Amino acid sequence: MFELGRELKRLFGAESAHLPKDGITGGDAALLELLDMKLLRDEGRSADVAAGRVGARDAAQRRLEAAVVWREVARRSGDSAALRKAAATAEMAADAFDQKKKPDAWARARAEQGFCALTGAELFGDPGLDAAAEVAFREARAAARGGLSAPLADIGLAAVQGRQLLAMGDASDAQRVADRFAAPIAALDALTRRVVAARGLAAEARLLRADLMCGFGVRLKDEVLLKVAVDDAACAARRLDPAYEPLTWARAEALRGQALTLWGECLGDLDAISAGATALASALDELSRDHSPLDWARAQLALAQTLQALGEASADERAFEQAVTCYDRAALVLKDAVTLPLRGQAAGARAVCLARSAELTGDLAVLDAAEAAMKIELAAARPGRDPVGWALAQLNLARLYEARLDITRRDRGERAAAVTALDAALEVFSEHGLRSLAVAAQEALDRVRAGGSREPRTAV
Repeated sequence: MFELGRELKRLFGAESAHLPKDGITGGDAALLELLDMKLLRDEGRSADVAAGRVGARDAAQRRLEAAVVWREVARRSGDSAALRKAAATAEMAADAFDQKKKPDAWARARAEQGFCALTGAELFGDPGLDAAAEVAFREARAAARGGLSAPLADIGLAAVQGRQLLAMGDASDAQRVADRFAAPIAALDALTRRVVAARGLAAEARLLRADLMCGFGVRLKDEVLLKVAVDDAACAARRLDPAYEPLTWARAEALRGQALTLWGECLGDLDAISAGATALASALDELSRDHSPLDWARAQLALAQTLQALGEASADERAFEQAVTCYDRAALVLKDAVTLPLRGQAAGARAVCLARSAELTGDLAVLDAAEAAMKIELAAARPGRDPVGWALAQLNLARLYEARLDITRRDRGERAAAVTALDAALEVFSEHGLRSLAVAAQEALDRVRAGGSREPRTAV
């Protein structure tokens, strides 16, 4: 699948000094998928040089192309500096375009600013960025006259509305959100013959809709919405050529696997969960860690959650062991991503996986091993250098203490130890403005302090 990308790396990667001054892709965003992370960063630097060259023609367009590259770098790596660079470059592009003479170009640049904000909200969990994205998309939509800019602005507005309704909307709200995507996706489909990038953008729009339907379906326990997500992801994958759009195809297949798992859990259908595991394994077979570290880590996490679901359904301890292995693989990428909430979610999910395995089997040795490993990690940690990583370890250690209390129903100091760990973690998360992790720590603290308020869990 990535053969052409490997050939490009062979030609240009070993001798980066011989890269074309304006990059490998010549501004064609559709070709970015074929570049691994090293070549992608080189492409971003080349685009910056081309945009800043004295006397360069179409400098504004070159800046827009550079912004697209740097946003993709951020999307694959979780690099906040790359995302800030993308947003600043898109702003410079918008300032350089004459809105009256080139309204569509200006709208495209403004929409790119909106997508930078959407990406930031997704990566870093900042809802304020969704509001900034909405303003950018509304301005882009008002200026757009045709081409890609109008459907892209509509897709951005639909995504923002979906995120706003996700926490409290009902099934009818979810359907309205899904319907808002229909017209702009059809418009992008109609442009595919004239604009090469339109096909990939249409697939990305379908994946945005599928991801939102997954979120609504999980919260509402609605199998219909989850099936819509499965079908959307499958449709996106079918319309792509894996030889030329390998990364978007892998993203679509991974999302299809994740949606199948959630749908199977909702229905209690073990076959659907198994199909989800197969789809995720297929995506990982074709997805390289060097090509897109963050996509690879997310697929590993999704496979881990699917294996956990299989373990829950079949009470198979081996499935939990395989899930822990997937979590550990994802940690290879996420361990240095201090600012990503995904890092904390993955570490917490791993601890929960170990705890749940112990609950199902009644085997406290699993918890003993997990606690010992976590204490070793804490002993080696340097809170001053990586306070967030240290706090995450405290949060996960508290989850293991909580699991032991649930299993044994005897408190031998675990409750006090859990409260101490959670207090420390909450203080760090609050200081660093990590709202989602602070909420998770506070909820766990309230639960532990309540002491025995939950129903006992029966070991299998």
